[in-house]
Amino acid sequence: MQILIPESLEARLRKAAQRARISRGEWVRGAIERALADERVSTDPLARLASLGAPTADIEQMLGEIEAGRE
Repeated sequence: MQILIPESLEARLRKAAQRARISRGEWVRGAIERALADERVSTDPLARLASLGAPTADIEQMLGEIEAGRE
């Protein structure tokens, strides 16, 4: 498959691939994979926070732990 892109974009692509020390094709495939993966991520901010896997707790428990840490 061939995709036509403007020369200015081709130059940027070439530089990005050189910086990553990979072929242009590999760089493009990786960019496409990342774009498709991002598409699956919800745009809901709470869903995004939940996907981070950060520790959570009840708000009163969290505030208590914060106050205990200040003592």
